Amino acid sequence: MIRNTYGLDLGTYEIKVYDKKNDAIWKEKNVIAMQNGKYIFSVGDEAYEMYEKAPSNIQVVFPMKEGVISRFDDMQYLLQNLLKKEQKFARGSEYVIAVPTDVTEVEKRAFYDLVYHSTAKAKEVNIVERGIAAAVGLGLDVKKEKGIFIADFGGETTELSVLSSGGIVLNRLVKTGGVHLDMAVANLVRRNRDFLIGRLTSEVLRREFGVFDQSNEASLKVAGRNLITGVPQQQEIPIGLVRAAIKEPLEECVRAIQSMIDRMPPDVRRIVQVKGLYLTGGLANLRGLNTYLEETTGLTVRTANNPDICAVEGLKRIIQNKDLKKLTYSMLDEDYRWLR
Repeated sequence: MIRNTYGLDLGTYEIKVYDKKNDAIWKEKNVIAMQNGKYIFSVGDEAYEMYEKAPSNIQVVFPMKEGVISRFDDMQYLLQNLLKKEQKFARGSEYVIAVPTDVTEVEKRAFYDLVYHSTAKAKEVNIVERGIAAAVGLGLDVKKEKGIFIADFGGETTELSVLSSGGIVLNRLVKTGGVHLDMAVANLVRRNRDFLIGRLTSEVLRREFGVFDQSNEASLKVAGRNLITGVPQQQEIPIGLVRAAIKEPLEECVRAIQSMIDRMPPDVRRIVQVKGLYLTGGLANLRGLNTYLEETTGLTVRTANNPDICAVEGLKRIIQNKDLKKLTYSMLDEDYRWLR
């Protein structure tokens, strides 16, 4: 007997979980705080609160890197601890995991093994490509639609997926995400103003100004350190400087989108040019991103209502619908697609 069913969307900076028994979606930061490099101090949101504020003997680490698991043991420990919170964890449960598409078999297998070979004692583990989960979360009929183009903008990656008739026609993982935009802002402020700001401060600037909208005269006062005097102080950062920094890494995403359009089969491309590009992922909330992409790609751009949880919404629908559940598969199956 299956105790419960969970849908897992493991992002680089945030874990999203669907709990079928409670019919609830919850999320928590994908972070571990370690003391002296060996003792787990805290996990999740509590650990993230220490990011850029922790003393030297406590390291705040992210078990995921560029969309894949880089610290397997830490990731397994983190997931088990988060699932145990508030009695959300139940052994002998079934799991459906959204995985990136344009990664190696070994990297995909790591997502599977993360749950299957853990103390969760999973009864069954199935995986589904994140692009398909996001399309289901958007409310699209993935089995009938002949052309769906999805751009999932995340913390460290942008995942591009072209779907047709329930399968993936093209996919690409671009290693550009929110953290790269934040670092670009911090670097440009440092070069132009001799002023050092942290990544979290850069994130505040990025969220406040976005890519478009608002007056070009706007500015925001932030705290940092003057690199000439070495003294902490506050300084006004203009909107133009932030937007110039943001657009540079976004240009790589635009080139990747244009390349995907060129590579699409003619019939699929014709439908995509009519229906446009769908935006999902946490970075899709960036102010003016849809306008910027429309102007640079020539496609109509539609943003999901709740882009940050779109993929896990898709997992929820897949778990609840027996027909949609056929979109998932086990890596233990004899018909496992990469071994055919």
